[in-house]
Amino acid sequence: MLWKLALGGIKSRLKDYVVLFSGLTISAAIFYMFQSLASNPEFLKANSTLGMIVFIFYFGSVLLGIITLVYILYANSFLLTMRQHAYAMFMMLGAKSRKIAQLIFIETVAVGLIATVVGSAIGVGLTQIISQVLVKQMDISITKFSPWSTNAAIVTGVFFLVLFAIAALYNAGKLVKTPVLNLLNQDKTPTRFKRNPVLWGIEVVAGLGLLAIGYLSMANLNTLQLLGIGIALVTIVLGSYFVFDAFFLMIIQLLRRNTKFRLTGLHSFTLGQLSFRIRDFTRLLSMVSIVFALALGAITVGLGFHDQIQSMAAQVSPYDLVLHDPTSKTASQADALKPTSVSTYRYKVDGKTIYFLADDFNKAPYKMFNPKQNADGSFSVQKQTYTGTEMLKKPDSYTGTLRGLAVAGADSAPIKVVDAATYAKTAGQAHTVSLYVTKDFMASKDKLKALVAADAARQGGKVATMDMNQKYSVYALYNSMMSGFEFMGLFLGIAFLAMLASCLMFKILSSAASDALRYQMLEKIGTRRSLLKRSIRQEIGVLFLLPGVLGIIHMLFGLQMFKVTDLLPQPYHNIWLPFLIFLVLYVLYYFLTVQLYSGIVLQGRGAEDFQRGE
Repeated sequence: MLWKLALGGIKSRLKDYVVLFSGLTISAAIFYMFQSLASNPEFLKANSTLGMIVFIFYFGSVLLGIITLVYILYANSFLLTMRQHAYAMFMMLGAKSRKIAQLIFIETVAVGLIATVVGSAIGVGLTQIISQVLVKQMDISITKFSPWSTNAAIVTGVFFLVLFAIAALYNAGKLVKTPVLNLLNQDKTPTRFKRNPVLWGIEVVAGLGLLAIGYLSMANLNTLQLLGIGIALVTIVLGSYFVFDAFFLMIIQLLRRNTKFRLTGLHSFTLGQLSFRIRDFTRLLSMVSIVFALALGAITVGLGFHDQIQSMAAQVSPYDLVLHDPTSKTASQADALKPTSVSTYRYKVDGKTIYFLADDFNKAPYKMFNPKQNADGSFSVQKQTYTGTEMLKKPDSYTGTLRGLAVAGADSAPIKVVDAATYAKTAGQAHTVSLYVTKDFMASKDKLKALVAADAARQGGKVATMDMNQKYSVYALYNSMMSGFEFMGLFLGIAFLAMLASCLMFKILSSAASDALRYQMLEKIGTRRSLLKRSIRQEIGVLFLLPGVLGIIHMLFGLQMFKVTDLLPQPYHNIWLPFLIFLVLYVLYYFLTVQLYSGIVLQGRGAEDFQRGE
């Protein structure tokens, strides 16, 4: 009987439960995906070079678990609001508290169980898609990878069921202990406040001052070091809370005192709604703004690392491709890239020594980048050019410089640069090495990869030394180290944005039941529905806009940490892309929230049904 009542309650509010299911399903799918990528044993054994990325995904799972906990708390509040009137009616009809508690437990856990199962199934598909994206981004090949992971499924199931069991116990305890009349009249009394103007002003100044201190500490992180991070963490968290609790509320009160603005349309009602609700939303809005900043920062930094890989590789080697003894086929393929320069050097290997011909270096001087320490302690890259004449005069100048140009197996032998007469008399096997510079490295990357692989195969599958003379090899090395950070920053940032927007949505919807009476009253006294809808759009727009704007400000100042520490010399490069991702997700959740909220407070019968939990 209890199962029938629980499932019947879900069926009767199916439209609202679909919103709840969708958010929880996405949460479970993302959590499973991170677990499966980090806990696939066959994948780990066959791809030991990905060990760093495994720790990255575990760390991402912890962060995602924390935000999921917050998300479920607000989703649970929405669930509780939907059904509390129905539970109150059961209690009035004589249902025992123990049975009501069991009903609440069954309904809450059923919601969590269905969302977890469906989310895990979607997570399997997401894992397959994301793994392919990861492989493409990292330019690696992986083996023995399966999107299904029993360990990930178990961890995801246990994690979400424990959270929903705790939520169910909380719901049951709260509803059973709350008097029936309080359940029937929950949130009908608006939040009223009375503040001391002096203390209010102090809080406004303190909030703005704390934010300024936090921003300055991040901009001077190279001087403050770890202390700067600690200062920024404390001051920005407190400053955000004070700004929402005092500064934005002060702006609302100033607008209410502007007679012309207040009496236009339903501005007076909208400002009143915000005044009554702003105190309830203070902690949530503060948290959303801070985590939004972290999520936007993660996306921006992740994309920044991707751009940094190319610039770092360009600072190590000026040559995009190195071909050892190129065949006519590989040479024609390289020429098809339309290189801006081609340098070809001849050398002989007699088993003990490698002899390079100096005349080739006079025709095409050899280029190399060397790090140089500046007066302030920072490092910059200095470009050096070696000609054959200089190498003949200073034999020590090229020691180790040319080693990466020799074929595999001979690259450990001593190197000498000799004139044409000496070279002609030298016995040994003759070789050539060609160095190419393309017009656009990233546009030619895939074709360069194929040529590098073919060159390595001709040398027995071994690339000479570390191939630091070849930009593609350096790029592949840096890419393998940093793509995990890029991927986690991008995907985890998007996940955080979506889940925090969901938190804000459920918080707004949980207060819709009490707001419905106010909107119905306005409609009964003749207020046009178009004005009511405009008021809803404005009110919800403000609640979405405030944390979004403050989060963007946090992020813009936070990027200074990466700039002053030289981790990302250009952290604001292509910043429009994370902003676009943020805007698309945010606008979608805004319109979804407006639609659902309007459906509850404006649809007469539907609003009354929501009040009764039917």
